Amino acid sequence: MLPYRLKIAGLGRYLPRRVVPNAAVEARLGLTAGTIARTQAGVVERRWAEDDETNSMMAAAAAREALADAGIAATDLDLIINASGSAEQAVPDGGALVQRELGLGASGIPAFTLHSTCLSFLNALDVAGAFLEAGRYRAILIVTSELPSRALNPEDIESACLFGDAAVAAVVVPTPPGEPAAIERVRFETFGEGADYTRILGGGTRRHPNDPRTTPADNLFEMQGRKVMMHATRVFPPFLARLGEDLARGEGVDWVVPHQPSALALKVLDRFGFQRERVGVTLDRLGNCGAASCPATLYELVRDGRVARGHRLLLVGTGAGLGVGGLVMVY
Repeated sequence: MLPYRLKIAGLGRYLPRRVVPNAAVEARLGLTAGTIARTQAGVVERRWAEDDETNSMMAAAAAREALADAGIAATDLDLIINASGSAEQAVPDGGALVQRELGLGASGIPAFTLHSTCLSFLNALDVAGAFLEAGRYRAILIVTSELPSRALNPEDIESACLFGDAAVAAVVVPTPPGEPAAIERVRFETFGEGADYTRILGGGTRRHPNDPRTTPADNLFEMQGRKVMMHATRVFPPFLARLGEDLARGEGVDWVVPHQPSALALKVLDRFGFQRERVGVTLDRLGNCGAASCPATLYELVRDGRVARGHRLLLVGTGAGLGVGGLVMVY
């Protein structure tokens, strides 16, 4: 039962070494200078991982910072949730790879992946909150490591210009007595009628890599941006009202920490009256990092001192499927 007495005890982030400005993307795609500014206003640069920067390596790097921030050892963890929409490989599950990368390969600490595309981190917070409330675990590591750059389609200029790579980790624990940290409200909704708007056909049984009918294009990201935006714009206002009438009026929280789908999508929040200076934005420097976007933005707000203990936050986003989700929490 809500509220969940969950406290984010530590945060960590890893950004790939390679900074990719718009000019480099335009040169790679054969675009004229300024094309990205016109088609994806708001994105100035993003990070793309090098060959040695894998999902598990990036996740472990972010996790080490989060553990240090929380002041606990990796061996103190009793659950690892790999909340990522991009997998390092098909088998085994990515949770085991992250566990091993952290030097915990012989520990027996349970690890699994929660995959709901760009909503994975928010779903993981919800699951972790329920676990903590039930007393099943005492120290949970949530890691989100996304490398969308590996599946970019150069023929799809809109998405090829938009996405960046990042990894974020959070250590969550039961809220100590006398502290206000909690997840107060949670809501997720899925509209499968939009499932084909954002997809990668390959990698599963539908277009298996060994199937002679599978083409290289099947393994690249497809997004019908206009349809996604129209659908999300239609379902998001009633969703937000169901999460909270105060939110639909732009009230009730100190900060909005959104997924970073696009500059146009972020402007939708203006319709609800949220003060723009109280909406976290990293799209300009990181691009859309999938499920890592929301926690990467939270990390930056906390690191810079803009979000402090006791602040009430709205973490919100959309995902392929089409899904919408959000939670209100006291940090």
